[in-house]
Amino acid sequence: MKFVSTRGGRTASFDEALVKGIAGDGGLFVPALWPAFRLDDFAAASSIQGVARVFLSPFFDGSKLEADLPEIVAETFSFPIPAAELPVSPGRACLLELFHGPTAAFKDVGAAFLASCLSRLEGDTDRPLTILVATSGDTGGAVAAAFDRRPGMRVVVLFPQGRVSARQEKQLTCWSDNVLSLSVNGSFDDCQSLVKAAMADRTLNQQHRFSSANSINIGRLLPQCCYYADASLRHFRDTCRKPSFIVPTGNLGNGLACILAREAGLPVGRIILACNANRLIADYLGGAEWLPRASVRTLASAMDVGFPSNMERLINLHGEADILKTLVSVTNVDDDAIREQIRKDFRRFGFAVCPHTATATYAYDQLADSERTDDDWILAATAHPAKFDDIVEPLIGTEIPVPGPLASILSRPSSVSSISPDLKSLSAALTNRFAA
Repeated sequence: MKFVSTRGGRTASFDEALVKGIAGDGGLFVPALWPAFRLDDFAAASSIQGVARVFLSPFFDGSKLEADLPEIVAETFSFPIPAAELPVSPGRACLLELFHGPTAAFKDVGAAFLASCLSRLEGDTDRPLTILVATSGDTGGAVAAAFDRRPGMRVVVLFPQGRVSARQEKQLTCWSDNVLSLSVNGSFDDCQSLVKAAMADRTLNQQHRFSSANSINIGRLLPQCCYYADASLRHFRDTCRKPSFIVPTGNLGNGLACILAREAGLPVGRIILACNANRLIADYLGGAEWLPRASVRTLASAMDVGFPSNMERLINLHGEADILKTLVSVTNVDDDAIREQIRKDFRRFGFAVCPHTATATYAYDQLADSERTDDDWILAATAHPAKFDDIVEPLIGTEIPVPGPLASILSRPSSVSSISPDLKSLSAALTNRFAA
């Protein structure tokens, strides 16, 4: 399997795309040829691990990791991802629970996959690989947990100061010496720009051997495709109906993964992207120019992205807005609606949802009755509500039990440094922590 940059440039192997994270010309890696599956290809796949082995096999063809694929899949999908039926009427809907991993967020899947792959490719080198990760809340914790204490691996987590929840910040700052946690005086977009600038800086790259664990790395997207493939197959086998999906999205990685699963031939119907008050995706599909915007701070902080990186991949694969608006639709949800939706969902379902998942249940509630009955719907639940206790508990009037793995993380001591949103500050922080 060969990969090409969204901006041209030379091809790269799967292994090179994983290690580099971003192409030399600043573009994002995409497969030169996207695989096309038949449903029969998954006939013997009775578990998410089985589905993942089939789905990922074309990408591992010719890779140094080809023989390790079964072990990588087992390490990646080591926790359940159930689809729980929701008591809705009319129609049929379920919640795809993506929050059962170690840091209680869907990003545990992609982070575990990257750590499993990169530690095999680079973990024994004399010069450690430095994983840069910008996070608006959940990505950094998942990546830090996945790479914590892995030989030959370093992680640098950059998060926007004061814009993540207290429990999110704890998950970003409580790891071993191979993880450097940096609180950036800026927005998520500043953090993401810093990562891209550092990776494009030849001197810094030579010193630290950078790779990325954001969804700009194709290794984050591919395993996420697998849980949409598995969920759609299970539903189709049970009902003979293609399920439609509602996916909360910020940097467009999780939404793109669902689109790519459908592109590969899986039985995925409609796709709705549920976004918070950051409106660039919706405005672009409505005719606005695709130009950077400052991110808007919201209750759904992990989705506070003003300029989603993965739109570059989506445009490369399918074309501009006039085409894309036929493939996906977007629902934006403001903070007032998120608050009311959390209350509403707790009353009718008997359990709490996080602010990000609330954007998906809100988008579902906006569907016409005919849309609910014409399609079955799977809503992606992207994080456990206990990560956002300061938001959710006052709204529902009760305490949310903390999952065991998350409770273990929250009990650890923290270590964090503050930097300005510029390369000089980042370089100094790297030197202070990782100087030989």
